[in-house]
Amino acid sequence: MSSRDTVLASIRRSLGVTGTEAPRRQAVDDRIAGHPAGVIPARGQLPPAERLALFKSMVLAAAATLDHLPSEAAVPAAIADYLRARNLPPTILRGADARLANLPWDTAPSLDVWIGPSDGRQLAGLSHAFAGVAESGTVVMLSGPDNPSTVNLLPDHHLVVVRAEDVAGDYEAVWSRLRAKFGAGIMPRTVNWITGPSRSADIEQTLLLGAHGPRSLHILLVGEP
Repeated sequence: MSSRDTVLASIRRSLGVTGTEAPRRQAVDDRIAGHPAGVIPARGQLPPAERLALFKSMVLAAAATLDHLPSEAAVPAAIADYLRARNLPPTILRGADARLANLPWDTAPSLDVWIGPSDGRQLAGLSHAFAGVAESGTVVMLSGPDNPSTVNLLPDHHLVVVRAEDVAGDYEAVWSRLRAKFGAGIMPRTVNWITGPSRSADIEQTLLLGAHGPRSLHILLVGEP
């Protein structure tokens, strides 16, 4: 037996079950198939314009920064402005996401754009979010070559493009979108929910940014809902 088997067998013994009982297995199957929703806060249940305003305010409350851009055509120049304002090299790493590839990079000719996962040596990384969540100012990232998780975690500065139309009111709505996109029983390897820059106050309750990932999160919100 593996360690996992040993632990599960001990739990079954303490519960007085074997794990093969038909009613118990049916209850599990029904729950998985039914996708019961958790508690949904009323805060995010707003008309589109108000929902987007809430998202923006929650992003700022989480110590991230934000540019609201009229269209994706403005993204390259906004990235160049962000790097310049912080005295960073005009270099950024992105994944293979087609939405990022199709940006008009020639409008920011000073930018040096690299493609691929991060090895930890890059100062700035760029991702495209699957969704945003208004109730908490969260961006939802799907792992894979389009948006490698290493770009979420390793560069000091993480820039994230999110379309205004993709900002949902609550977490449950995003899970529903994921199931609709990938189909039953299929998910990306990881789904990362990012709210503000990395931080920790574990040591003497002193807040430290960048403890487990980027010390700066910048949202490039595009368009209107």
